[in-house]
Amino acid sequence: MAGFFAMISRMKYIERWGLMRCTRSETLAEHTLETALLAHALIEIANARFGKSLDPGRAVLLALYHDSAEILTGDLPTPVKYHDEGIREAYRTIEKQAEERLLSMLPDDLRPAFAPHLGEGGEEYGAYVKAADKLSALIKCIEEQKAGNREFDEAAKTILKHPSLALPEAQTFLREYLPAYRLPLDEVERYVFQKS
Repeated sequence: MAGFFAMISRMKYIERWGLMRCTRSETLAEHTLETALLAHALIEIANARFGKSLDPGRAVLLALYHDSAEILTGDLPTPVKYHDEGIREAYRTIEKQAEERLLSMLPDDLRPAFAPHLGEGGEEYGAYVKAADKLSALIKCIEEQKAGNREFDEAAKTILKHPSLALPEAQTFLREYLPAYRLPLDEVERYVFQKS
């Protein structure tokens, strides 16, 4: 019996931001969907504005599975995960083992189709997925700040300094699209039409 999809479905039970006081919890499934949407956006920006010819489907698939290991490992808090290179390397090994365990839950004939989507995804597409991942985290910080939660102030500053957000496409997103996330719902539409 293959259990891969039943395990992937459990993303909705994994909560993120374990060390932070949140006004609203966020699940791995929510983060994954947002990361996939943002990865798609970044690839479309790359193609339209920066003359690239990248496959948005590839980026979206990588984003959908980018944190799938956390179904088995849980969401290790960033201060722990990145404390030093030894811990980071050990966690990479654990993530790889979790990904292999998930793949083993697929029948042999489907494993080759899913294997390329788990893990880093290579240099080019991996950079876009990492940027999308950080943008999703930044959006969570903004949502918490809007709710008056100062707990996320430092996290937002740290995320903005992450090297993945130096991508020109990520800078475009930060400049053109991120400001709308700071607005209340009734002002978002007004903001969009004022800018055009």
